[in-house]
Amino acid sequence: MRSGAGTRSRRSKPPPASTKSEPHAGPRPSLPARLQTRLERLYAVETPAIDPFVRASEHGRELVELVEDEGELSIAVHLPSEAVSAEGSLPLDLLCQVVEGVSHFVYLAERARRGLPATQLELELQAEVDKFVIVAEAIGRAASDEAERRRLRALRAAMFERVRYLHEAHTEPGARYRLANELAARFIGSIEDAWVGARDALLLARLRRFHGAGQREKIEMARAA
Repeated sequence: MRSGAGTRSRRSKPPPASTKSEPHAGPRPSLPARLQTRLERLYAVETPAIDPFVRASEHGRELVELVEDEGELSIAVHLPSEAVSAEGSLPLDLLCQVVEGVSHFVYLAERARRGLPATQLELELQAEVDKFVIVAEAIGRAASDEAERRRLRALRAAMFERVRYLHEAHTEPGARYRLANELAARFIGSIEDAWVGARDALLLARLRRFHGAGQREKIEMARAA
């Protein structure tokens, strides 16, 4: 796999495994690199370091470009420059854009390593789940199970109900983004009890199964909720 711009892009909204060196004293890793590490640990995968593939977005929004040439992937992850260089906390929209780009990268890298295809709906659906998980972890756990359930439901409403789309519902991307949003909300709802009850082994198993699944199984897991 090599870095570079491709010819097929995706909105707001991706590599075979390689060995990365162990952390050592030095400059703090970039935000995309830190998010990549978190997703890799969450899903027990290893992907090429993302930083060489990151570009400053010319349009101010997250964008992933990907092309396959003779079996080799060429990819560029365009992210808002203010989000990549930020040292402190970010507005939710900016954080979610970075998570989305990193999610696409990690997901495509793992699918390529396994020799499996990936659809645009898979990418969007997985990114919606990853955004919720990262943001929920960043906020921190509430003091009681009841408070934690309220917190999760409020976050689900913020991330899956009070949303604004860049594409109209009648367009192909608009319909895809709305379907990904709906399915992700249902899947997140299905793991709420395990999350609230801190049943970490069950929660991790469900998240890893979802990440490893293809489009059909992802949809089935979400609609079974």
